[in-house]
Amino acid sequence: MLPVHAGTPFAKQASLRRYLPWHDPREATRLLRYALHRQGFTHTYQSNGNGMAVLSVLAELTVWCKDGFFVWHEEGIAVEHPIDDPVGAAQRIADRRRRPQPTPWESSYEEHSPTDSVRGHSA
Repeated sequence: MLPVHAGTPFAKQASLRRYLPWHDPREATRLLRYALHRQGFTHTYQSNGNGMAVLSVLAELTVWCKDGFFVWHEEGIAVEHPIDDPVGAAQRIADRRRRPQPTPWESSYEEHSPTDSVRGHSA
């Protein structure tokens, strides 16, 4: 293999080839997070460090991104999905997990208007 010297067009192409979003666990996890958001999982938390990233999706679901895979557990069994397909991983998670339920204050707000409580007590 021929050496590539800095500043040449080949050096720029080589650096672009090395950085792909799915080679970086932080970026791959960010893309998974966005894909999960589109699936309705809007309250997620991401942490990065030491060549891996962790995404807390639900209280019972944490997704690790390391060694080229998203990894999570379903019924005690480790599930792996390649990090170059965050949309596919989000779909697998959404298909197997319940959708997030609205919080009590969100559901009560949608079900009852402020005037309902006034009407109920004024009669």
